[in-house]
Amino acid sequence: MAVRQQVVGIDGPETLERALRSAFYLADDGLSTAAYLALALGKPLLLEGAPGVGKTEAAKAIAAVLGRRLIRLQCYEGIDASAALYEWNYPRQMLAIRQAGEAPVDIYREEFLIERPMLEALRKADEAALLIDEIDRSDHEFEAFTLEFLSDFQISIPERGTVRAHERPVVILTSNRTRELHEALRRRCVYHWIDYPDPEREARIVMMRASSVAETTARAVVAAVTRLRREPLTKRPGVAESVDWAEAATLLHQRGARWPDAFKRAIGVALKDEEDLRFIAGRLDGLLAEAAA
Repeated sequence: MAVRQQVVGIDGPETLERALRSAFYLADDGLSTAAYLALALGKPLLLEGAPGVGKTEAAKAIAAVLGRRLIRLQCYEGIDASAALYEWNYPRQMLAIRQAGEAPVDIYREEFLIERPMLEALRKADEAALLIDEIDRSDHEFEAFTLEFLSDFQISIPERGTVRAHERPVVILTSNRTRELHEALRRRCVYHWIDYPDPEREARIVMMRASSVAETTARAVVAAVTRLRREPLTKRPGVAESVDWAEAATLLHQRGARWPDAFKRAIGVALKDEEDLRFIAGRLDGLLAEAAA
């Protein structure tokens, strides 16, 4: 299987960065370079970072830039190979056996095979991109299942043999780093750590994603969110919360709420934990005043 030396329409990190911007994702040079190298070398891209920094959105934007359908495998505690690779349609197999009677029947034909995201991505490598989202939520056993896929882009099905991709598929993994990923998985990927964007870029993201939000509102929200992230909160607001808070406050303002009361009343779209809301309640006025200063 040949390594991709060139991605159609993308001849370097700068070109990819511009393309991502057209897909409403503002990538910095580090992310656009890592993504370009992963695409050009035919390697999986591993994106790590705190929840809400834009890892999943990056995968969606990359798929959009490439004109590919995004196949998403959402990981969770206890996920197993059958949920990610494939499984057999047992009810249809049993029905086929009953209908065959005494005649022999092959119950491992293609019609009985149920594709799950990883197998589907292999078979549609030229038209889809695979997102393995929050792989850190899975266990080490599940990671082991992914290694053959990530190194050789193939899946072994004992009853049918080995399924190989005819070209290297586009694969993006994300991790919130709730646990350390195995070194064998990391070695197979191009790695990039995504941090919260700096205030200037985050304000641009807010205005890009929420066109009804004024620049002053976007900057005020970003300044407040930046300060909230410094607090010992259970769930720090991510970039999506910045966008939502700016949109919600703008909507309340348009309905007659004054600044900064509109920000205070819309705080539930930025902080989504009861303890965090109680913790910050008595300090919100001061925090908003600092952000507006």
